[in-house]
Amino acid sequence: MKNYDIDKIKNIIFLGHGGSGKTTIIEALLNVAGVTSRMGNIEEGNTVSDFEKEEIQRGFSINTSIIPIEYCGNKYNILDTPGHFDFKGEVSAALRVVGGAVLVVDATSGIEIGTEKANKILEEKNIPRVIFINKMDKGFIQYSKILEELKDTFGKKIAPFCVPIGEKENFEGFVNVVDLKARRFDGETCVDSEIPQGMEISSIRDMLLEAVAESNEELMEKFFNGEKFTDEEIHTGLHKGIVNGDIIPVLVGSAINSIGIHTLFDTFLNYMPTPNEMQDGERIGENPKTSELKIKKVDVEESFSAIVFKTIVDPFVGRISLFKVNSGVLRKDTEIFNTNKNKKEKISHLFFLRGITQINSDEIRAGDIGGTTKLQHTQTGDTLCNINDPILYPTIDFPEPCLYLAVEPMNKNDDEKISTFLQKLTDEDPAFKIERNYETKQLLIGGQGEKHLQVITHKLRNKFGVNSVTSEPKISYRETIKGMIEVQGKHKKQTGGSGQYGDVHIRFEPSNEKFEFIDKVKGGTVPRQYISAVEKGIVEASQNGILAGYPLINFKATLLDGSYHSVDSNELSFKMAAMLAYRLGVPKAKPIILEPIMKVEVLVPNDYLGDVIGDLNKRRGKILGIIPYGDQQKISVDAPQREMLKYTTDLRALTQARGEFTLEFKKFEELPEKISEKIILENKE
Repeated sequence: MKNYDIDKIKNIIFLGHGGSGKTTIIEALLNVAGVTSRMGNIEEGNTVSDFEKEEIQRGFSINTSIIPIEYCGNKYNILDTPGHFDFKGEVSAALRVVGGAVLVVDATSGIEIGTEKANKILEEKNIPRVIFINKMDKGFIQYSKILEELKDTFGKKIAPFCVPIGEKENFEGFVNVVDLKARRFDGETCVDSEIPQGMEISSIRDMLLEAVAESNEELMEKFFNGEKFTDEEIHTGLHKGIVNGDIIPVLVGSAINSIGIHTLFDTFLNYMPTPNEMQDGERIGENPKTSELKIKKVDVEESFSAIVFKTIVDPFVGRISLFKVNSGVLRKDTEIFNTNKNKKEKISHLFFLRGITQINSDEIRAGDIGGTTKLQHTQTGDTLCNINDPILYPTIDFPEPCLYLAVEPMNKNDDEKISTFLQKLTDEDPAFKIERNYETKQLLIGGQGEKHLQVITHKLRNKFGVNSVTSEPKISYRETIKGMIEVQGKHKKQTGGSGQYGDVHIRFEPSNEKFEFIDKVKGGTVPRQYISAVEKGIVEASQNGILAGYPLINFKATLLDGSYHSVDSNELSFKMAAMLAYRLGVPKAKPIILEPIMKVEVLVPNDYLGDVIGDLNKRRGKILGIIPYGDQQKISVDAPQREMLKYTTDLRALTQARGEFTLEFKKFEELPEKISEKIILENKE
């Protein structure tokens, strides 16, 4: 594969609801471009982009794959992303390196939540997009109805560039309203055809020409004077409107029959931006030494800089780093600088990646996407650059986990391996996290949902040979006291030699602090050198609560009095006496169990507000406030961690996957008595 100039490169992401046909469209693009002799099939598991064992078995995309396609003197780097919400981390990374997008809509389903969410992200990031209505030959929804849905959902920007010829089982092709050309399927391929007589397209074309006129004053004047636009003026005007985000073209087709695929290529060529068109042809970072703003031109004459947007961990090849070159040229056998890690890296192998296939190259130029292997320090989100001209680009924002599960190996001999291999998977998927809870002695894995974590455990088995089981994580409860008690702890032990003697009088009571220790001893009844031993004894004893063994917090211990023996007393004796006082006193000080309370923020559309609030109330949540947030409502609530363990799944079901939430630990509160009794019983068994 040759290297292309910047004005010949387009980086395009495919987004859409799961099952809309993104991967099949890409197979059709590969076939039309002559890259493959036969289209791959998801059912047969032989598509170029879905090559991992998990993807083949499940029949849907899990990872973002890069598919470079050379067609008619241009290069299109297509990024095929997962449509399932559990893998939105893959989408976050891919969006960082693209200039345009194809939003795929399933004609049999219409506008789905995945379509809405994808468009919202594209709007926020101001990424130009094209809508491709796929499966027009199987549709049960009329084209006019889908078009109205699109306008209702996405606004006046919607512009039909193609009008279908027939629908459902009678779908034969379409008329390209911009170029006034028709394409029909002849049973084997899609060919040029005559526009059907009597087909009304003039009103749609007039609407597009009006959009062209609005692109500059000269064309506006020409439009009002009734003069015709040239083809170049039409394409230039529409290109400007699409790149600015003022126009969203709508195309139609059937990927399985390659209907609309040539037109999709033409749309890429005419309307999608090149890397140096977006953001004024500049990429903004900072000087790592001074933190001052630093700008790089997307130009091969600039010094090299790039951002790593994806890492693939292969048990045999090792780590593959995929990057987008923002400026300059990266060549083989050169030394570069990782700004994030402040480390040098050696580039020995460069390639373009198409699915799983590496296509070797001596260099990767500005605007293009490439890969390399065996970088020692580099991770996803890192900036790579010229050693003598360092720059630091903003890292990639990945979603925080909203579901945690405990994981352990089936074979205890794999106990050390499981942590190592899970860490490798976090390198590959930064939206996945692992944590070690030393209190509950559990290894926790966190992700975007049940499917996400299922895939992680299956990768653990398929890639690294470690079988594992998951379970709900244990809750890190606490204990405290509500009453006050004064108690004596006396430790006396006589052995053959010197004995042990320690005697303390301690008052235990509630406190707003995690732990307070007060020394009120007078007259030296407890020698100064043993006071710290008393405190240590209480701290150590408080790690095991009286009711269920959870750490005791929010209490104060006041050392009031005591006695000692001139020969037998020592630090150990007073430490043991303090621990004895704890065990005798705390059970009489009205001990209770505390549960962790999470600060939760839930974003939901207005239509689901009542249902979500009702559900949160059932979870013992305390609603703190509800405020408008764009076209949604933000609910602030304090809720017990115990009730939020599977909230991800439940919220999706409740809101048709439109709701989102974040949570973080806030405080401990008293556990209701019935639940407390259950917890105590469980810990005594």
